[in-house]
Amino acid sequence: MKIISVPDMMCSSCVKRITDALRAAGLSFTVSLEQKSVSVEGAPHCVETAVSVLEDLGFTPKVL
Repeated sequence: MKIISVPDMMCSSCVKRITDALRAAGLSFTVSLEQKSVSVEGAPHCVETAVSVLEDLGFTPKVL
């Protein structure tokens, strides 16, 4: 599991947008508003896809 920091995730609305988009991309993940992070399971391409989706939503993700 890889953790992606999403420092500009601010509210439950952000969590919903992220969850909906990552689910649509077919990824296995968990979102934590408290830690401002997304944990992604799977191969490296899954993490790359998640980062791309987050960027498309206007967030500034950083893989930890």
